[in-house]
Amino acid sequence: MMPLTMARAGERNVIKRVIGKDETRRFLENLGFVSGAHVIVVSEMGGNMIVNVKDSRVAINRDMAGKIVI
Repeated sequence: MMPLTMARAGERNVIKRVIGKDETRRFLENLGFVSGAHVIVVSEMGGNMIVNVKDSRVAINRDMAGKIVI
Protein backbone atom coordinates (compact mmCIF):
# COMPACT_ATOMS: atom_id res chain seq x y z
CA MET A 1 0.00 0.00 0.00
CA MET A 2 1.17 3.51 -0.82
CA PRO A 3 -0.28 7.01 -1.10
CA LEU A 4 -1.79 8.14 -4.40
CA THR A 5 1.04 10.67 -4.73
CA MET A 6 3.39 7.79 -5.62
CA ALA A 7 1.25 6.45 -8.49
CA ARG A 8 2.46 6.79 -12.06
CA ALA A 9 0.44 8.68 -14.64
CA GLY A 10 -1.81 6.39 -16.68
CA GLU A 11 -1.60 3.53 -14.18
CA ARG A 12 -4.92 2.10 -12.94
CA ASN A 13 -5.04 1.60 -9.16
CA VAL A 14 -7.62 0.52 -6.61
CA ILE A 15 -8.27 2.67 -3.54
CA LYS A 16 -7.64 0.64 -0.38
CA ARG A 17 -8.70 3.30 2.11
CA VAL A 18 -8.90 7.02 2.81
CA ILE A 19 -7.15 8.35 5.90
CA GLY A 20 -7.30 11.66 7.76
CA LYS A 21 -9.78 13.63 9.81
CA ASP A 22 -13.49 12.87 9.47
CA GLU A 23 -14.21 16.02 7.47
CA THR A 24 -11.33 15.31 5.07
CA ARG A 25 -12.44 11.72 4.53
CA ARG A 26 -16.04 12.83 3.97
CA PHE A 27 -14.90 15.46 1.43
CA LEU A 28 -12.85 12.91 -0.53
CA GLU A 29 -15.61 10.28 -0.35
CA ASN A 30 -18.09 12.82 -1.76
CA LEU A 31 -15.73 13.27 -4.73
CA GLY A 32 -15.79 9.49 -5.31
CA PHE A 33 -12.61 8.42 -3.51
CA VAL A 34 -14.00 5.38 -1.70
CA SER A 35 -12.52 1.96 -0.94
CA GLY A 36 -12.64 -0.33 -3.94
CA ALA A 37 -12.95 2.46 -6.51
CA HIS A 38 -10.52 2.56 -9.43
CA VAL A 39 -8.39 5.68 -9.81
CA ILE A 40 -6.06 6.74 -12.63
CA VAL A 41 -3.59 9.62 -12.36
CA VAL A 42 -3.95 11.68 -15.54
CA SER A 43 -1.26 14.26 -14.83
CA GLU A 44 0.64 16.05 -12.11
CA MET A 45 1.65 19.69 -12.34
CA GLY A 46 2.62 22.32 -9.80
CA GLY A 47 1.78 20.18 -6.79
CA ASN A 48 -1.70 19.35 -8.06
CA MET A 49 -2.89 16.05 -9.49
CA ILE A 50 -5.61 15.43 -12.04
CA VAL A 51 -7.16 12.00 -11.57
CA ASN A 52 -10.01 9.98 -13.04
CA VAL A 53 -12.26 8.41 -10.43
CA LYS A 54 -15.73 6.97 -11.05
CA ASP A 55 -15.90 8.35 -14.62
CA SER A 56 -15.08 11.87 -13.41
CA ARG A 57 -11.93 13.94 -13.74
CA VAL A 58 -10.98 15.61 -10.44
CA ALA A 59 -8.11 17.94 -9.50
CA ILE A 60 -6.72 17.57 -5.98
CA ASN A 61 -3.60 18.88 -4.26
CA ARG A 62 -0.75 16.65 -3.08
CA ASP A 63 -1.88 16.89 0.57
CA MET A 64 -5.29 15.43 -0.29
CA ALA A 65 -3.75 12.84 -2.61
CA GLY A 66 -1.49 11.76 0.26
CA LYS A 67 -4.57 10.77 2.25
CA ILE A 68 -5.72 8.32 -0.43
CA VAL A 69 -4.07 4.92 0.02
CA ILE A 70 -3.81 2.63 -3.01
